[in-house]
Amino acid sequence: MLKTGIYVDAENVRLCGGYGMRYDILVELANAGNSTLLRANSYLAEDRTRTREDDEYRLKLYHYHDIVRHCGFKVIKKYVKRFVDDEGVVTTKANADMDLAIDALQQARNLDRLILLTGDGDFIRLVIALQNMGCRVEVIGFNNVSQDLKEAADSYISGFLIPGLLPASSEGSRRQRGTPANYNQDRGFGFMRYYVLTEDGLRNETVFFHCSKSNVANDVVFLDSGNIFEFDIVQNPENNNRTEAVDIILLDT
Repeated sequence: MLKTGIYVDAENVRLCGGYGMRYDILVELANAGNSTLLRANSYLAEDRTRTREDDEYRLKLYHYHDIVRHCGFKVIKKYVKRFVDDEGVVTTKANADMDLAIDALQQARNLDRLILLTGDGDFIRLVIALQNMGCRVEVIGFNNVSQDLKEAADSYISGFLIPGLLPASSEGSRRQRGTPANYNQDRGFGFMRYYVLTEDGLRNETVFFHCSKSNVANDVVFLDSGNIFEFDIVQNPENNNRTEAVDIILLDT
């Protein structure tokens, strides 16, 4: 049984496309297969000035913190600091990198696998240090993910592709997110790669699609495996009930 820890750089996730992320799905992911969740930390920012002065901010923030805790995460707060430059311009900062790194290194002695949610390349040294301790390190990110961080990790997956981790951009319980596995531009069809979260973990699947079932103006977007699409999966009665993707939209991630 793999003892797993999750470490969430919550501000990076929030600012890079992961707003609204569901922590309960992370717990499902960590407990899937031959794995059990042992540690779960989320590093969240709090502006104490706004907490004192803005009732609405305080209530929303603390409600959010309670949701995270109810999912089994320990909330580690990093308080916002304000800096004024020589021209009087105020900047704010709430960097939890050091806290996360120290906790992960200390707790990794009792872990086999760490899931790190961030896109920040500053964590590359942490990833390598954890690997040198014998831990497997998996990174989940959203937008603006460091390429070097992806390459340093034992595995990387876009958070947009994990089923249920983010709300669908449009209505429908069958909506999936995926990337083009291959595309024949001359014939206008290809296959989408997507994931299914099962008791055994994330399972890789592919489904047929035709460009005519999409809203894109130029099908060249299907040639880029880095593009993320959202779609329904249906059975086509006109093609022997073959499973295919329809209502395909390109996500603006």
